[in-house]
Amino acid sequence: MLEWQEMQINAIMTTNEDDLWSYMKYGLCISRRNGKGEILAAREFYAIAELNEKVCHTAHRTTTSHDAFNRLYTLLKKSGYEEFTKKKQEMPERSFYSSKQYGLEHIEIYGGGVIDFRTRTNNGGLGEGFDLLVIDEAQEYTSKQESALAYTVSASPNPQIIMTGTPPTATSGGDVFETLRGVILSGMAEETGWSEWSIEKQTDDISNVDLWYKFNPSLGTILKERNIRAELSVGVVDFNIQRLGLWVKYSQKSAISAAEWDELKTDEMPEIIEKYYIGVKYGKDGVNVAASIAARTPGGSIFVETLDCQSVRNGVGWLLEYIHNPKVAKVAIDGANGQAILSEQIKRMGYRPPILPKVGEIIAANAEFEQAIVQKRICHTGQPSLAGSVSNCEKRAIGSNGGFGFRSISDLHDIAIMDSAILAVWLAENAQEETAQTIDY
Repeated sequence: MLEWQEMQINAIMTTNEDDLWSYMKYGLCISRRNGKGEILAAREFYAIAELNEKVCHTAHRTTTSHDAFNRLYTLLKKSGYEEFTKKKQEMPERSFYSSKQYGLEHIEIYGGGVIDFRTRTNNGGLGEGFDLLVIDEAQEYTSKQESALAYTVSASPNPQIIMTGTPPTATSGGDVFETLRGVILSGMAEETGWSEWSIEKQTDDISNVDLWYKFNPSLGTILKERNIRAELSVGVVDFNIQRLGLWVKYSQKSAISAAEWDELKTDEMPEIIEKYYIGVKYGKDGVNVAASIAARTPGGSIFVETLDCQSVRNGVGWLLEYIHNPKVAKVAIDGANGQAILSEQIKRMGYRPPILPKVGEIIAANAEFEQAIVQKRICHTGQPSLAGSVSNCEKRAIGSNGGFGFRSISDLHDIAIMDSAILAVWLAENAQEETAQTIDY
């Protein structure tokens, strides 16, 4: 066993003054083929051979759980344990019984513990109890699966859950592993351990062998340079994630990618040649209201940025200050939670009545915004709040004729910010130049 693997085992099996596991939950994130399976096998071996624990090893794919069974099975044989193909009333010490049925593998130590190997499902594990729960391929572990499995260790006097995996890719379906990491980094997790090998920012220098060694502790031993070199063709982003351990800060499943939005970034505030247009969106939960501003530029593109996103409890004074600007030509407000109230306040203050877009206009605004991004007719300064909202969205159906809107796929980003920007861009794109009225006699 390599030094880094021994350090992980020691961390996982650390106990407190009451002789209980210091970490009731432990996460290990490391790139593929570095040998995290050996760590799990060592912990599981000790669980069934020394502690008489009942263990459940789960994986996303049956092939993975089967490989884990074979790994532990081989370890038992190498350790001098004798296998019996059938359970017998009297079995000698240091012996075990195993069931090799594919997808339902099972090992039982004579006078000791047992371990089941299973493929995860949304309801698998309900009604069963374990002392140790192993979540392999944790990047695929979903909230539904967690709700079925997490409580299976609740009755144990000394429970432990171990999650191992890699950072999620665009095709990963899990959310629990990423959530756990976020809680760890926030400092809010108790009795929880975490280890990872990860590059902080994406690099284009994926041929840098020094980086390979930095983020792959088994490189040069069980992992060879030539194997990694053969992976370079997978692409920069995928290599950063799967070989350098990058946790991307944007959603790879977003309808609008971070890369697409970043292509529209301008380093300097552009010149504005026309008046401003403000879009206001009340969130559907009635908690926040967001406002964004857009304007045309000499090059024909539309500049957009978010003014603010505040709690509705703060009132609308801050909004009215922006709207009071004489350069503001039009304001559009969407959101049943506050649309009518804000509209009335604007009219009472003597400003031009705002536009309250209908469903068809909202659908058109969303489609125009998407096309403007594709055609690169939008520019911005890289504002983090707006970038976060735009690059963490997915489409949702509106109406019955193929119309769509957007919704957030991350609790960290408010879709109202993006929606307000869409309204502002829509106003700017469809604005007609005002001409002075003339009367001839």
